[in-house]
Amino acid sequence: MNNRRDFLRKGLLGIAATAVGSSLVKAEDFSSAKAGKIRVSPNDIILFQGDSITDAGRNRNNGNANEGNAFGNGYAMLAASTLLSKHAAKNLKIYNRGISGNRVPDLIGRWDQDAIALKPTILSIMIGVNDYWRTKDSGASNTPEQYKAQYKQLLDKTMKELPGVKLIICEPFAVNNVKHVNDSWFPDFTKYQQACREVAQEYKAVFLPFQQVFDKGLKANNGAYWTTDGVHTTMAGANLMAEAWLGLLK
Repeated sequence: MNNRRDFLRKGLLGIAATAVGSSLVKAEDFSSAKAGKIRVSPNDIILFQGDSITDAGRNRNNGNANEGNAFGNGYAMLAASTLLSKHAAKNLKIYNRGISGNRVPDLIGRWDQDAIALKPTILSIMIGVNDYWRTKDSGASNTPEQYKAQYKQLLDKTMKELPGVKLIICEPFAVNNVKHVNDSWFPDFTKYQQACREVAQEYKAVFLPFQQVFDKGLKANNGAYWTTDGVHTTMAGANLMAEAWLGLLK
């Protein structure tokens, strides 16, 4: 009976930890959250923002909080469902506004409607892989310096309009030697990751280095186990992300 109670208490977060090894899913191994995790408070409004990794096939016609098809099938859905179960008494509202293909300028263009208007108290942003990727596959003109400047523009507006918001900045990641990602991505893509880290530091945000999360995952299985193309996640990869993200909160 005690073993069963312990299993139920761990819930979704514990299931994958058993499957892949708890060393892969301890966010304290990766994150600046060691210095202080974000507390989930009653009536918090939590917003996931980003590109296709956050979008994950969500129904964009459904803008409601806490509804399954509004979240898609990625890490945001897994993290949100766990939070809603774990903190059932706190009356949380959780939204997903990720849109496939987005870069930072796209976020800037829709920020009033898709972020500010929702008045989030906890805001998680994962953006950057397309800011680099489009320079390779579409001839877009962009640099890590531009990416950083645009990101700061986005956050300046955010902090002006939502001065009390708690920020989570998620590092864009790429798993090498899986379909679209190869050696030609590096070291240029790494410069975007460094820019993202610097932005998180400057704005005193909690930083989640997803590259380290996946690099550690590679010790358990190969890149194709975690991602479909080096960027978009499998079921296992989505849960790996969700676990690391959930580890930032208390």
